[in-house]
Amino acid sequence: MTFGPRILKTGLAVTLSIYICMLFGMENYVFAGVAAILAVQPSVYRTWKQLSDQIITNTLGASISLFFIYFFGVNAISIGLVITIMIAVNIKLKMENTIPLTLVTILAIMSATGGENYDFALERFLVILIGTCTAVIVNIFIFPPKYKKKFIQDVNNTFQNMSLLLRTVISNEMKETSYQEINDKFKKDLVKLEDQFKMFDEERVKFGKTKRLNVREIILFKQMLKVLQEGNQLLDNIEEHYFQSKSLKDESKIFDHQLEELIKYHEYLLLKYSGKIKLEHERSEKDILKEKDKFYDQVLEFYHLNKEQQLRHMIIASSIIDYSFHLEKLEKLIDQYQKPKEN
Repeated sequence: MTFGPRILKTGLAVTLSIYICMLFGMENYVFAGVAAILAVQPSVYRTWKQLSDQIITNTLGASISLFFIYFFGVNAISIGLVITIMIAVNIKLKMENTIPLTLVTILAIMSATGGENYDFALERFLVILIGTCTAVIVNIFIFPPKYKKKFIQDVNNTFQNMSLLLRTVISNEMKETSYQEINDKFKKDLVKLEDQFKMFDEERVKFGKTKRLNVREIILFKQMLKVLQEGNQLLDNIEEHYFQSKSLKDESKIFDHQLEELIKYHEYLLLKYSGKIKLEHERSEKDILKEKDKFYDQVLEFYHLNKEQQLRHMIIASSIIDYSFHLEKLEKLIDQYQKPKEN
């Protein structure tokens, strides 16, 4: 069982919000706990955004609820109407993420002693605000997210699965169930990485962190993600086209060898970024170009021998070239990023 920072922060936010409500003698503190659970977000920026959006939509929800209580009383129809109106308002304001807590606020207020005690209804609204604000404070100051460290760790872990898949996909060595299990995990991890990068970039843009090194770092991380996406596309193309065409034994060896070289190159770049490669063992651009040109010539030779059967393989070769191109681009960005550190 794993207890990550977000799990611990959620538990702490619920505890503190309930404790504060009890300290001030507020009843129905359970709503503060619910608000705290819904308010914890995966990034600092989204936490601030959530707070401002929640205050706006919850205030609107509370106001409309009190209006309907005063003029129409509390019944199933009035509650349903208020909920419908607030969902539409949230969508119009582009604050869809606040819908769950806004609806909790409406139900909390409209169920307060049948709507007859307005002070009690307002107290419930304050209880929810306490839960939301507590969650925001905890999320910002307790275990603040370390985006860079987490992103690099996840890039390396995702690469390990992609490496295993690319090394075995042509030779078809792995059992189908094992291959699919690893492939599914790789694709899920890649989606999580994409979301993580969005948060990472979002923090920089929204909080105005525009230092030269930060911008260079963001571009580098984006390229790290891009090469994994290219690897994913390559795997998809191999699965769709390679086994649908007749492959010569020599041709399979060429593809297998090139994939092995590119995976080694990808691994080398990740090690180079982390500063684990000795200077005397750095790969030269001449060696990389030589290996790539050799692959081009071999693929073109097979294509001219049998054009109809090799069209599918040309799609795979094109995908390999894309992957190779983005790896070379990644190395250039790593070199540019590391130069300021060396000077």
